[in-house]
Amino acid sequence: MAVLERRLSLWQGTAINMIDMVGIGPFITLPMVIGMMNGPYFLYAWIAGAFLSIVDGMVWSELGAAFPRAGGSYNFLKEAYGKNRAGKMMSFLFVWQTMIQAPLVIASAAIGFAKYFSFIVPLTDVTEKIISGGIVILIVILLYRKIDAIGKISIFLWSGVIVTMIWIIGGGILHGNFLMPVKNINSGLSIDYAFVTAIGFASVKSVYSYLGYYNVCHLGSEIKNPSKNIPRSIFISIIGIAILYLLMNISVVSVIPWQHAKDSEFVISEFMEVLMGHAAATIVTCLILWVAFASVFSATLGYSRIPYAAAEDGEFFKIFAKLHPTKNFPYISLLFLGSVAFIFSLLFKLSDAISAILAMRIMIQFIGQAIGLIILRNSRRPVEFPYKMPLFPLPVILAIAMWLFILISTGSKLMTSGLVVISLGAIVYFIKAKIQKEWPFLN
Repeated sequence: MAVLERRLSLWQGTAINMIDMVGIGPFITLPMVIGMMNGPYFLYAWIAGAFLSIVDGMVWSELGAAFPRAGGSYNFLKEAYGKNRAGKMMSFLFVWQTMIQAPLVIASAAIGFAKYFSFIVPLTDVTEKIISGGIVILIVILLYRKIDAIGKISIFLWSGVIVTMIWIIGGGILHGNFLMPVKNINSGLSIDYAFVTAIGFASVKSVYSYLGYYNVCHLGSEIKNPSKNIPRSIFISIIGIAILYLLMNISVVSVIPWQHAKDSEFVISEFMEVLMGHAAATIVTCLILWVAFASVFSATLGYSRIPYAAAEDGEFFKIFAKLHPTKNFPYISLLFLGSVAFIFSLLFKLSDAISAILAMRIMIQFIGQAIGLIILRNSRRPVEFPYKMPLFPLPVILAIAMWLFILISTGSKLMTSGLVVISLGAIVYFIKAKIQKEWPFLN
């Protein structure tokens, strides 16, 4: 019988996390964040995103180390709220929203890839969609193989991510005005309602660029020594990427004034063109495309394990529990999510996809499992948690408060859309539970 194997090392898991986190996100959200903050203090939005990620990373680390299984949040929610009680509904709702939200994540990276590709070759709306859809198809083809081969591909793709970031940061340092944005960070800053509102809207975009620090949890059944390597991978990823993001932002605005950067569609390409000419701008654009491609690769890999985990438990459609007979990976789940992502890549605009991703995930996944950790810590023995966060439960409470702030900042329209998706999922669950005589319809 085919089973998932623990073949991914700490560095392979971290590479998968980091390429998922970077992706196209920081390159396309950089001008968005500057425009929303409308001042040199836009760096605070990136600091806020890093702080939220570290605090929430503590939650993921405790849960990931305690329950290192495929599917991540699916298992966390089921354990926290009771396998035969409300946990059945919470884990079902997570898989339900994942079937929509995961393809949105994949599609957003593919759309971002096509956007930056148009710097090299001008694209029409039609050819842009052809590029984004083609990227999703190519990713599915690359992931159609054994996990140890995927680990090696991830390290290769991750190397391109690091080279790109170091080149961008190095360019700003060599330019000579690298520290100027830091010196001016508080210029014109007033801590008032307008600033709080602006940092809320901007943080929706910056937090999107940090998402993925938990991808290693979705691959829990394939990580070596998970009780130690999952928390290590999460914190190495967050701290490493936060440093790179801040240095990259500082580097860019040390060359291109923030007043110009906020309106640029290809800010990194223009940055490199100012420093080294058009040829260098073309090369760095190609590297950004490499990074975007790596992000789609990593996100699709992690999400494909979630429907599989639920189906294997008998809590989702049985067909998703199938593993490839020789390559031992959930190929039905991969093909389904890839197909939906392909459709989304043709339908959605990038900015809408980014906000929709967060609005849909916050209530069930981030807030739901944070509350679940408090429940677990009060009902389980301490020995069952190999990693324990400092100052518990303060980081959990802080994470919940910050996620609620981000949720409100996505806007009423997207909040309502997220609630509609959850409500529809709840209706489907109750119908299913009634037929199968599960919680809350137990005999």
